[in-house]
Amino acid sequence: MDVNSMKNEKISVSVVVPAYNEAGAITKTADEIHSVLSACPIVEDYEIIVVDDGSSDETSEIAKSFKKTRVIRHPHNAGYGQSLKDGILEASFDTIVITDADFTYPFDEVPSLLEKYREGFDMVVGARTGPEYRESYFKSPMRFLLKILVEFTVGRRVPDVNSGLRVFSREIAKRHFNQLSIRFSFTTSITVVYMLLNKFVVYVPIPYRSRIGKSKIRILRDSLITLQYIILIIANYHPIKIFIVIVLFLLLLSFACIATGVFLGAATPIWLGVVGIMFSCVVFALGLLADLLRQILALSLDD
Repeated sequence: MDVNSMKNEKISVSVVVPAYNEAGAITKTADEIHSVLSACPIVEDYEIIVVDDGSSDETSEIAKSFKKTRVIRHPHNAGYGQSLKDGILEASFDTIVITDADFTYPFDEVPSLLEKYREGFDMVVGARTGPEYRESYFKSPMRFLLKILVEFTVGRRVPDVNSGLRVFSREIAKRHFNQLSIRFSFTTSITVVYMLLNKFVVYVPIPYRSRIGKSKIRILRDSLITLQYIILIIANYHPIKIFIVIVLFLLLLSFACIATGVFLGAATPIWLGVVGIMFSCVVFALGLLADLLRQILALSLDD
């Protein structure tokens, strides 16, 4: 379907809501989704898929009482990303909207995201703003470091690397499930994959609200998992960037050794620096080889 026809046609939407012990918030979340989509002039039909990720409270029982809502229940906690994947696979419509069950994302912003999506973007993301988005002093620096890493990886500005309010195509997302995390870094990994594949991604600023209940994120563990998936994605789609980082580190270390040797008048640090520079050239050559092999493999798969 071309972009011009998409602009004029109504769309049907599947809303996927991962939920883990969200009995206190799921009612307000579902009510807002129904209210917004039932009144949205560009939405022809919609459904809500609540994926209960092994909750120990009444999340499933409450969610089952809502109209146009299906509930998928995991026997134990499998992860945010796994919940999203299962919900996406069960969706009846190709246009997917993901949001959280804790009422943090203003669903009344979704019509503007859908309008952007109809313009031909592959993914439309709600970029969080406001004091509630900053949260703790520990989360802010971790989010900043993650933002730097992601922007280095994809080579463009990314206003919000892990926003949980997004619109995208089920069929396109399914093709890359193997590269997407089953944990909280699902949103970060899908951002990186889409951008490395030169998909059209746009960000729309949205206010972020105070959550109902407690956060399920474990900062250190989830940050390390996110880093792991980003490295795996880079290795799969753009391996030379990993080698460039290693080369820059080796060069910095080598020049530091040379400077130390000159300052102290010692030959050994200077020779270590020279060896380090030579070794960095070898690492860079390996990076070029890895990228060449990736291109050859991509061509063979296309054939």
